[in-house]
Amino acid sequence: MSELKNETNQTGAMSSKIIDQKLLSQKNLYDMEGNYSDEEYRQFAELLTKDFTDYKEGEIVKGTIVEVQGDRVIIDIGFKAEGSVPVSEFDDPSQIAPGQQVEVLLEKVEGTAEGEIVLSKKLADFQRIWEKVVNAYDKQEIIQAKILKRIKGGLVAEIFGMESFLPGSQIDIKPIRDFDAFIGKTLDVKIVKLNHAQKNVVVSHKVLIEEEIKDQREAILNSLEKGQVLQGTVKAITDFGVFVDLGGVDGLIHITDLSWGRINHPSEVVKLDEVINCVVLDFDQEKKRISLGIKQLQEHPWKNIDQKYAINQRVTGKVVSLTEYGAFVEIEKGIEGLIHISEMSWTEHIKHPSQKVSLGQVVEAVILSIDKEEKKISLGLKQLEPDPWGELLKKYPEGSRHTGIVRNLTNFGVFVELEPGVDGLIHISDLSWTKKIRHPAEIVKKGDKIEVVVLNIDVEQRKISLGHKQLEENPWDRFEREYKVGTEVTGKIIRHVDKGLLVELPLKVDGFVPANQLSPTPIKNIKQAFPEGEELTLKVIEFDKENKKITLSAIEALRDKEQKLVEDYLAKHKLEKVTIGDLFKEKEQQKAKAQKSKQDKEKSEPKKSEE
Repeated sequence: MSELKNETNQTGAMSSKIIDQKLLSQKNLYDMEGNYSDEEYRQFAELLTKDFTDYKEGEIVKGTIVEVQGDRVIIDIGFKAEGSVPVSEFDDPSQIAPGQQVEVLLEKVEGTAEGEIVLSKKLADFQRIWEKVVNAYDKQEIIQAKILKRIKGGLVAEIFGMESFLPGSQIDIKPIRDFDAFIGKTLDVKIVKLNHAQKNVVVSHKVLIEEEIKDQREAILNSLEKGQVLQGTVKAITDFGVFVDLGGVDGLIHITDLSWGRINHPSEVVKLDEVINCVVLDFDQEKKRISLGIKQLQEHPWKNIDQKYAINQRVTGKVVSLTEYGAFVEIEKGIEGLIHISEMSWTEHIKHPSQKVSLGQVVEAVILSIDKEEKKISLGLKQLEPDPWGELLKKYPEGSRHTGIVRNLTNFGVFVELEPGVDGLIHISDLSWTKKIRHPAEIVKKGDKIEVVVLNIDVEQRKISLGHKQLEENPWDRFEREYKVGTEVTGKIIRHVDKGLLVELPLKVDGFVPANQLSPTPIKNIKQAFPEGEELTLKVIEFDKENKKITLSAIEALRDKEQKLVEDYLAKHKLEKVTIGDLFKEKEQQKAKAQKSKQDKEKSEPKKSEE
């Protein structure tokens, strides 16, 4: 025991050492005779534990196979207790033999109730593999990868016995069409990305190809010239163009540089993996961007346009576009003409070209004009048929009467269909001789039949002017006799207008009564004072045959009337009370003032001319 104490003293302060607690608790088992005190046994246990403090959980240690017990392999790593691993963790169970050395990972020092340590050959093997992976990544070594299977976005490749991810974009510099063709093959790769936490690995075969063709790419870029014709392979097709592999360098053919004609998608011109010739349009040495073209290899279709087409020539083409104002027709690749909406029919009012043609339809048209500089051709559909307007002059001479159908109403008049495709306009002023019409809807409505008179046909402008009031003689000759100035008449209020009233007179003609001819003083509410439908006794104070205007006055109609009639008029319309003398005194003053103003104006005119 004294020797034990000496060895203990030589080890230094053992209180800081790890002590096997199981050994410490079993003193009665190891010291049955009681030869040691508790302190001495503790020091003994501590000394016994010393040999095992170098073992750390998570470390790889070497062990020796002791035996195989069922599905487990017993392994001695030189620890106080043995450990075991499943037989399944060995690549070839038939090669397992006692005495054989293996590497295992020490997971736990005391992992079981029996005091067994927990070992793992699988984790030890993976750790060694991961060390190889990290080493290959750090040194950027070229390693071999066996393609196992296809997954979303790429392939699963085996390296050093573990799985890695080979993205589809990292397989080759060219787009891959068939991923399954790589399954089972072995590729040279480099590790391009590691995730230490999740133990994920990303590899690339593309980087090796790029390294190989680096010199080739530089040679191509250094030899590029605008206008140079190169051969390449169609690598990818997008909505906006085509990517072409020129031998390690990609170039783009924009959709507009694929054909002189209009195309909807690049696939109409080229196919994937097709070998094509293209011309260099532009390139950026620094950004390594190359613009290519195919159509530039062909002569511009407009170069000899005047030798191929002439005005009034009939041509056939396909409708390639419809707009609000017309239809574009492709006569040949790169040459399109516009059929304006006004050139689609001699007689119909076309609101949209789809009324006459449809997209993709093959149509015949006549060339109306060619602008070589602007590269524009005007086409016509209606010119395929004779102009019917010459016949319309014979069919609808001026002054002839016809019956038509109201097709449309506007603020300025009525459109009347004389026959299918032939319309004429009745201006609002030609609807009535006598009525003050604010809108044609007061007289007619859509679908009505209406009699008209042809007033004028403008062949050049394709317009027919019609009249409705002209069906009757101008009544204003009679009105001139019936409504002389000073004539007293009865008028029915039909509408309140600006600064007065509109009244209907006996011969169905409208007259105007100014507000100052209804009362010598301002009227607060003319609609209330003079409601529609009321009849008034009026006197004509102005007749304008040329402008078809009759002006009347209620005050002048009271001039020779008794005071009681004046009072009744004022009371009925709730106007301020005045006498007959006062009523006309103010009128005379207004009249004299207007006369004086007229005379002053006449006197000033000669002076201005003298000056």
